[in-house]
Parts: sequence; structure tokens; C-alpha cells
Amino acid sequence: MNISQRFENNRGRGLRIATISYHTCPLATLGGKDTGGMNVYIRELTKQLGHLGVHVDVFTRSQDEHVPHVLHDLGYGNRVVHVPAGPETPLSKDELQRYVGEFAEGILEFIEKKDLTYDLIHSHYWLSGLVAIELSEIWKIPIIHMFHTLGVMKQRVAKTPNENDGDFRLKGEKKILQRADKIVAATPAEYAQLQWLYQADMDQVVVIPPGVDISHFYPIPADEAREFIGVPPCESMLLFVGRIEPLKGLDTLIEIIELMRKNEAFSHIPFCLLVIGGDPNVSDSDELNRLQHLTKKYGVEKLVTFLGKRNQDVLPYYYSAARAVVVPSHYESFGMVALESMACGTPVVASHVGGLAFLIQDGRTGFTVPVDDHEMMVEKLSALLIDHELHQKMSNQAAEFAKQYRWELIAEQILDLYSQCLKEK
Repeated sequence: MNISQRFENNRGRGLRIATISYHTCPLATLGGKDTGGMNVYIRELTKQLGHLGVHVDVFTRSQDEHVPHVLHDLGYGNRVVHVPAGPETPLSKDELQRYVGEFAEGILEFIEKKDLTYDLIHSHYWLSGLVAIELSEIWKIPIIHMFHTLGVMKQRVAKTPNENDGDFRLKGEKKILQRADKIVAATPAEYAQLQWLYQADMDQVVVIPPGVDISHFYPIPADEAREFIGVPPCESMLLFVGRIEPLKGLDTLIEIIELMRKNEAFSHIPFCLLVIGGDPNVSDSDELNRLQHLTKKYGVEKLVTFLGKRNQDVLPYYYSAARAVVVPSHYESFGMVALESMACGTPVVASHVGGLAFLIQDGRTGFTVPVDDHEMMVEKLSALLIDHELHQKMSNQAAEFAKQYRWELIAEQILDLYSQCLKEK
């Protein structure tokens, strides 16, 4: 019985997947420089696939010699394997490029030691795709790849040279598009970007969105959520969750908070902004230091609180306690924070870019606003802070809308893609 027949007979049971997440571990605490929606995606998909009987080994580069190299934190016998490649410390993307081959060799040593074989490789982000190509040439198995973000799009919105990964990334992405058997795009926007900016073979691209765990992210009564997190120093709390980098537009949000402070309409509505992401205790975070300086420059330091990183377990309390979640990004391939927020019944006010433009139903589950349109952003936030009936209506609609993205449904779509890929191979 070949693999495709076994797949059809057992709906994936016994299937073995090698997932590659080279530059970041799915178990890492969110909010750090290289931790975000992709980490959540890999972790939750792996758990759900395990529930369906699929065995997944997630290979990631070891960044801490004190962390065991093999962890069973994803359930169902699925593993996270930390593979030493270069120094076991966090490295920049430029430095990581040097150790791609060493990382692939480490995976080969692990599977030889364990006497393992895999049916398919599922890689995430462009660096992992380069690793997948090396492994696929040896194992002779198909590759499914997901970029999560695209280099060309990041170049277009980059405000500083540090945000630009350079031509090496673009060449790597094009190499992956030529070699991968299937590409997963998170939204129709990413599908179009692959078509027009990369001239990809669109027969190999399929749109499957990320999912959300609605058993974890669900509406918690606001008073209970506020009690859990400690009542913030305002009645109407706005929330930002994400990495602290220019791409996320947090500087824009601070400027908007200043406009709201000056607006007489808010004189009787005590409001504040909580920021989850980064680490206020790390002194060398240039972007965080810049943002904190901005709050002082605009006189809103008492309205903006930087909380640092927070574990995924407590995020539902913050989402549920917030009046609105704000996503002012200049580019988002999908917008996992927005989906989690809606699942908790919290409307989202976001930039009308990338996946956010497709994910948020404008006027129903939140609002989308043109990038850097400060006045419209203030207007939409005002509506949610002032109009309690509108807020409740949007809250109910957001929670209901998010259910169509539950991981049970998304994992089934990924399994169908695995099946199709194996049949064609």
C-alpha cells in the first residue's frame, strides 16, 4: 500500500511530517523580536494534526544550551527538536544564513540516530524553505511551504535599512517557489502578491488561512478579565499586541493617542493603551527606547504602558478586558492578533493592509483604516469607546465570525493539501 492509499484509508493516521522552523521556536514566549503569529501557527497546527493522528517533528535551531534538545510539549507524541547550528544563542537573520547547511546536517544526524523517515516536509519562512530544499533532495519527498511574510512587501514598507533583508532573501524566496511542490498563502492578498510580484506558478499556490483555538480564545466577562490582569488605570482600555518593530506602526498609534488626549470628546472617557510585546527590561532595544521617548515627547507617557512579553495563556484575559484591539501595521500577511481578539469578542481597529483587509469585516467585526490616516483612526476608536450598543453588537459579531477559523477546520484543509501533494508526487 503506497502512502496516498494509506492516507485515504486512515485520514492521515500514521503520516509523518517534518516541520521546519529554523529561526524561531514555536514554544517561545510571544512578543520577542522573532516571535509572533508564525510561532502560534506552527504550535497550534502541530497540536491539531496530532489530534488527527499525524506525527509531526518540528525542527528549530537551538538558541539556549540549557534547554533540552527534544521537548514533548505539543502533545500526541509530537516533538520539538532543537538542533545545534552555530552558537546556541539568538542570532540575527544575517548571521542565521551562515548556518543553514549546518542545521540541515543536524536534522539528518537526528533522524539517522532515531531511524526515522518522513512522508512530507512542511517549512515555514524563507530560511526554513532553503533547509527544506536540501532535505528534500536527499529524502526525495515533497515540500509544502508557507512564507508568512514576503521580502518584496517588507522592502516596500521598510522605514529603516535594518528592516530590509536584502537581495539574498528575495533570491531565496524565488528559489523556494521554483522548488516547493505547494505554497500555502494565508489570504487572497498574499496569493495576488505571489502572482504579480514573484510571477509564481499559481497552480502550486493554495489559500488556507491560519486558525484560532476557540477553546482558548473566547469571550471572558470584562469584569472577570479586568480583575485577573489587575484593573488598568482607565475605564476604557485599548490594547496593542505584537513585536516591537517599525513595521507594526506603534509609533503611529502613539501619535493617535496624543490626538485623542487633545480631543474634547474624550475628556469624560478615561482611556489608556496597554502594549504587549518586547521587553522593557532590556536596555539595548533601540525601537522600544524610541517609542518610550515618543510617549514623553507627546506627553502621553501616563496613558501608554509597556508591559513586555506575555504568555499565550493570559492573552485571552487582556483581549477580553480591552475595549478594542488596535493593529496599526504597515504590512501584515494575515493578522493573527486580530483573529484572536475577535475570537474573544473584542472588535479590532486596524490598517487596511494585506491580510487585515480580508480578515476584518469593516463595520461588522471592527474597522479598517487607510495606513497613517490618523483622523479616521481616532473616529473609529471614538465610536467603539463611546457607543456601547455598537460595541456590543460588534463584539457578538466578531466572536461568531472567528468560529469559521477554528483550528479543527483549518487542520482538515491542511490534511487535504497533504493528500493532494502526496498523490501528485
